[in-house]
Amino acid sequence: MKKLLFCTVISAMLFLLALPAVVSSQAEQDMAKQKEFRIERSISEAGVACIQCHKQEHPGIFGDWANSRHANANITCIDCHKAEQTDPDVSKEHFQQYEKTDSQWGRKQYRVPVAGVVTPKDCSRCHPDEAEQYKRSKHANTLEIIWKIDPWLNKGMNSDFERASGCFYCHGTVLETDEEGNLTPETWPNVGVGRMNLDGSKGSCSSCHTRHRFSVMEARKPQACGQCHLGPDHPQIEIYTESKHGAIYDSFGDEYNWDAAPGTWSPGVDYRAPTCASCHMSGAGSTRTTHDVTERLSWEIQAPLTVRPSDFKAFPAKTNWEVERKKMKEICLQCHGNNWVDDHYATFDKVVEEYNEVYFKPARDLMNELYEKGLVDDEKMFDEKIEVEYYELWHHEGRRARMGAAMMAPDYTWWHGFYEVKHRYNSFMKKGRELIEHNKKAEKAPDFPNATGRTTRPEAIFGSQ
Repeated sequence: MKKLLFCTVISAMLFLLALPAVVSSQAEQDMAKQKEFRIERSISEAGVACIQCHKQEHPGIFGDWANSRHANANITCIDCHKAEQTDPDVSKEHFQQYEKTDSQWGRKQYRVPVAGVVTPKDCSRCHPDEAEQYKRSKHANTLEIIWKIDPWLNKGMNSDFERASGCFYCHGTVLETDEEGNLTPETWPNVGVGRMNLDGSKGSCSSCHTRHRFSVMEARKPQACGQCHLGPDHPQIEIYTESKHGAIYDSFGDEYNWDAAPGTWSPGVDYRAPTCASCHMSGAGSTRTTHDVTERLSWEIQAPLTVRPSDFKAFPAKTNWEVERKKMKEICLQCHGNNWVDDHYATFDKVVEEYNEVYFKPARDLMNELYEKGLVDDEKMFDEKIEVEYYELWHHEGRRARMGAAMMAPDYTWWHGFYEVKHRYNSFMKKGRELIEHNKKAEKAPDFPNATGRTTRPEAIFGSQ
């Protein structure tokens, strides 16, 4: 009995002696591990300083970059942001960072001129083909397009800040700096696809490949396009969601291989149904990848009167619609048969014809007659209700009908489209004919609010006028 008691006491003592080690080991296992980024590759001292400083000052930026393909390929801050001392977009404020005394990375030995805004011209150093394709696209030139056709701008019907916070957020601003070299709040921040940059380039790659991850995966998903292509006048994201393509994406999108290398993303292998990028940008079959979204279009369905892209006066595409339709058909044929694809385009063409001939042309002719007779004042726009009706006939309901047909979304083609077009058309035609019959001028809003916007076209785009 004494021997048993002695063994028990010894065992207990040994357990108590080992317990702190067990507890310590378990605590270490439970403790959150801190992920470290170690610079082990050939990066210049200035480049290392950039990384270390931003790691401390902007951990979100650093985290995005550290998880990017750029970081994996040894592309650092300097490779994208470095500028020449005489460049118009050099950041004067950033020079002050090298005069700090509270940071080891703020020494003058690390000083290099940088531009805060990275432009397609900067990206072209590594992505020349993509930059050239983007340069000739409607995306890069959309600011020029809306200045040519949009009465909100040309007639000054909204304020400069309504534009900056609304229209220009997607279409882009003309970047400007103040006397101290800082970007102005009217023009920055902005990542609009048609932004006019200080270095003379147009657009912003980070519209789709957002900073500082610059993810191919992100740009391939429909949400990237849906940031701008939404709402009553161009609801492509809503149309896509309604379509069978969108329904399949919602069901199976988490199984898609979003990270396939550029030029290899393949239908039936990496994804089951297309996204916006699949149809308009990615390659498949004999159709090659492009960053020119003007390609593959056979109709200009955002215009008041539907025309071929080469006949769109605001921005005539240097394309042949038959060649581009063949490219888009090649994309469709990866998943559909010839009969399916041909019949879809036959239906789409008929929708375009009926919109043009039945609705838009008669409305346009009546609107022109009202202007010619002086019954509607063309000095401004939208201050007379009949002008709003005419505008929304093509800009809202008319676009929805055509875009719904193009992307196979029947509810948008009919209930949000032609159903609404009919009501708008009937109301507009009735009011217009009554004004002509009674030789009566249209009622005008005398105090149309905030019609204070500049009407001079940007010199950076159109030159001196």
